[in-house]
Amino acid sequence: MRVVLATYMTRYPLGGMLSWAMQHIVGLKQLGCDLTIVERANYTNACFDIQSGRVSDDPVRGLEIVRELLKPYGLEDSYVFRDVHDQYHGMTEKALIEKINSADIFIDIGNHGAWLDLAHVIGRRVLIDGEPGFTQIRMKLEPSRLKHVDQFTHHFSNGLLLHTASHRAPDTGHTWLPFPNPVSTHLFEDVSPPPKDAPWTTIMNWQAHKPQIYKGKVYGQKAQSFEQFESLPALTQAPIEVAVSGDAPIERLSQLGWRINDAQAVTRSVRDYYQYIHCSVGEFSITKHVFVEARTGWFSDRSAAYLASGRPVILQDTGFSEVLPVGEGLFAVSKVEEAAAAIDEVIKDYPRHCKIARSIAHEYLDAAHNYRRLFETVGS
Repeated sequence: MRVVLATYMTRYPLGGMLSWAMQHIVGLKQLGCDLTIVERANYTNACFDIQSGRVSDDPVRGLEIVRELLKPYGLEDSYVFRDVHDQYHGMTEKALIEKINSADIFIDIGNHGAWLDLAHVIGRRVLIDGEPGFTQIRMKLEPSRLKHVDQFTHHFSNGLLLHTASHRAPDTGHTWLPFPNPVSTHLFEDVSPPPKDAPWTTIMNWQAHKPQIYKGKVYGQKAQSFEQFESLPALTQAPIEVAVSGDAPIERLSQLGWRINDAQAVTRSVRDYYQYIHCSVGEFSITKHVFVEARTGWFSDRSAAYLASGRPVILQDTGFSEVLPVGEGLFAVSKVEEAAAAIDEVIKDYPRHCKIARSIAHEYLDAAHNYRRLFETVGS
């Protein structure tokens, strides 16, 4: 299968983002796909430099990081970045067009139409939406986005309920088939116990986007979701840490008993990101307010990595509890008291919950398995 995969790496080369992309890449590689990986900066100041902390149009440092990450898989020469000036890095435009013209399928997981000017010649064009609820609202508010989405032949979403009657996202006229944020489980073979007194952790951006207003209702981000869980440290003896970026109220969170870490510091590389997960007892995390309010069934790629590492996950329910097994290894919670009770439950038999956590990642979230199902759906 000759696959052109549009993703997001060079523009924000921190460990969490790179890990998200690599789960897809490694899963497709496992299936024996002939991969061409493409990325495009379609706006100015799109590239974040992890050393200076600044954004610019210069992709050089990000490209170095991405190529080193792809090298063990023999894919460093199969990646091309198209910068804001339409200059091609890693592959010439001619070579890329030859790859596109011979491709069996185009899969967009992070560009949402930025490559359609070239990829429209590929017969099967798949969009995997990673922002369920938010994407559909923006499509209603911005018709140009609807035109982009209409050019895909198949539509999938990390919102695992968008194809059911359970969700509350706007109807865009598309059938959004479920595709969970995948995890390549063999990347997380070290499931040894965490250090003594390791905390429950998570990594989050306090406010990734501005809230959206649709039909008079506000759909917010993690800042809005956190309010109802902020008293959690007072309800348990277990240490709880949040590695956060953005304009979070650090002093207030510390006063409430939260341990605070720097999200960028713990995700400076994929290795750092995996190490942070490994040194955690498990994950407690909230989800974006829009995912909950639209009841999308979204499930986190980061939580999938915790599960694959044999780390139990306690996650605010977006409706994923209708799709994934919960109550052992993975817990879906809607109230702070439920989160505290789940922590206590895990502590009672930690090894059993760790084992079940990893089995959930293997059975439900494995990247190769889910891509195999996608190919069966769209035709190979």
